[in-house]
Amino acid sequence: MALPLAGIGVGALNAVPDAELEPALLACCSSPAWVGAILAGRPYQDVAEVLGASDVALAAMTESDVDSALRGHPRIGEPLTAASAESSRREQAGVAAAEDSVRRRLAEGNRDYERRFGHVYLVSAAGRSARELLELLGERLANDPATERAVLKQELAKINRLRLERLLGS
Repeated sequence: MALPLAGIGVGALNAVPDAELEPALLACCSSPAWVGAILAGRPYQDVAEVLGASDVALAAMTESDVDSALRGHPRIGEPLTAASAESSRREQAGVAAAEDSVRRRLAEGNRDYERRFGHVYLVSAAGRSARELLELLGERLANDPATERAVLKQELAKINRLRLERLLGS
């Protein structure tokens, strides 16, 4: 039986066997290292402790682990696959209603970003409009690679926390 991807609570997070919980955690962050750290940290007392463990796990991730996490994120504004659709559609809701010209500029910006940094433009898109995401993309293209990697990790932490909060029902 598949575990729901929302509202399971901390009690279930602590009690569900690893094999049943892994898909739900991978939907939060596709890095096996991050998932392993969250599983290894059980039991948790509350949501705040889980979120703290997520931050610690992210800080301990290697660059390869971060790259694994990035592979789980679609490009901002592009059609979503079944695997990425549920969380990403919710998080990118501001892009769906954007004018074609803004979506076209986002697509161009995504390609520019990937050429510059070698990976997908990752941003916590929840609650942001397409125009805001496009503006942030422009700002981040001006970053040097080291600065951008630090910003990317901050954005990944926000996304992981948002998805964990939804998973836990907080």
